[in-house]
Amino acid sequence: MARTPPLDPRSIVLDLLDSVLAQKRLLDESLDSEPRLSKLADRDRAFVRLLVATILRRLGQIDQVIGRCLERDLPVKAIRVRNMLRLGAAQLLFLDTPPHAAISTTVDLAKNSQLAGFAKLINAVLRRLDREGRAWVAEQDAAPLNTPSWLWQSWRATYGEDLARHIAAAHQVEAPVDITVAGDPTLWAERLEAEILPTGTLRRHGGGDVTQLPGFAEGAWWVQDLAASLPAKLMGSLKGKQVADLCAAPGGKALQLAVAGAEVTAVDRSAKRMLRFRRNLERLKLAATIVETDVAGWIPPALFDAVLLDAPCTATGTLRRHPDGVHLKGPGDVAYLADQQHALLKAAVSMVKPGGTLVYCVCSLEPQEGEAQITRLLDSGASICRDPILATEVPGLEMILTPAGEVRTLPHYLAEKGGMDAFFIARLKRLE
Repeated sequence: MARTPPLDPRSIVLDLLDSVLAQKRLLDESLDSEPRLSKLADRDRAFVRLLVATILRRLGQIDQVIGRCLERDLPVKAIRVRNMLRLGAAQLLFLDTPPHAAISTTVDLAKNSQLAGFAKLINAVLRRLDREGRAWVAEQDAAPLNTPSWLWQSWRATYGEDLARHIAAAHQVEAPVDITVAGDPTLWAERLEAEILPTGTLRRHGGGDVTQLPGFAEGAWWVQDLAASLPAKLMGSLKGKQVADLCAAPGGKALQLAVAGAEVTAVDRSAKRMLRFRRNLERLKLAATIVETDVAGWIPPALFDAVLLDAPCTATGTLRRHPDGVHLKGPGDVAYLADQQHALLKAAVSMVKPGGTLVYCVCSLEPQEGEAQITRLLDSGASICRDPILATEVPGLEMILTPAGEVRTLPHYLAEKGGMDAFFIARLKRLE
């Protein structure tokens, strides 16, 4: 009886690259729907995630050095051959994989497929990259190479050349795990071997399955980036107040609101994405009213004391954690989403009691989705005004405040501690 050959993690990486780059699927969605991952050992699963993320982060650099090795471009239909070259190059140039392993495993992938005719080419290209590629990489201008032109030009125009380069560099670094604790952060910092950041967020630099860490099963904490934890913290005292979290999935901010004592109504149209929130509510033994509907058309039964709107956006502020984002979005998405955000903001204003608070946020670096949205809303004559955020509300993070009293975090802030996601946050007050 023939033996089944061992499962090669690199073949899974090739399929994931095809899913993201050709089919334009989210990497997290592709990983969740890949049944072969569960058959791998923990170490191999981690390797798959690291390798595909590295290729997506460094794609511009990788493709440039591959191009230097080809006398003529590969046929359009040979995209899997290109992905094989990318796979081998990433291991050689960015992951310190022993050359013999990086080259031989990649060549074997070709030999054991319908692309065996390309095995000699793949071998020749990777051997040349092993000899000369590292020197080529040292000469590259990585920031614009790894950033789509439209996005690079946007960052340069918005933040200037120096900050744009800092932003792009931050996206090349694997993000640590940030944790929001329902109770005392000091207690859990020790148990989780984590550092306490200025906001009370815990940060772990170790890898592994977070569900196996102390306190997860008991509902003591949940995973949430430092920047993502700020909007709920800026809503003031919430105990006993009626608070809506609009576009709530996957629910981290709604959990914060519930822990703070608010009576939470979480609204999102995606039942699939809200499933994670339902599970976290159960795990943390918290309560919230869940409404699965389109926020723009929803009319609540009563006005709220406070509303948090985390609007759908291009998510260019979370590329540290989601390196597939730069390959899935384009300039047209910014304009399209900006119109959606404006409609959602107008709807959110109508849900707040006079004198109540509205916090608007997006995990985007694009000003059209952040600062310009607030200007557009105020210019529209909406019954709302700015409620400036004070430096005392963000101790240790004063650099995130803008002159208008809004928050603009950037991925290289706190770089020495591992950075943070990029968010825009504005606090508004409903007028009488």
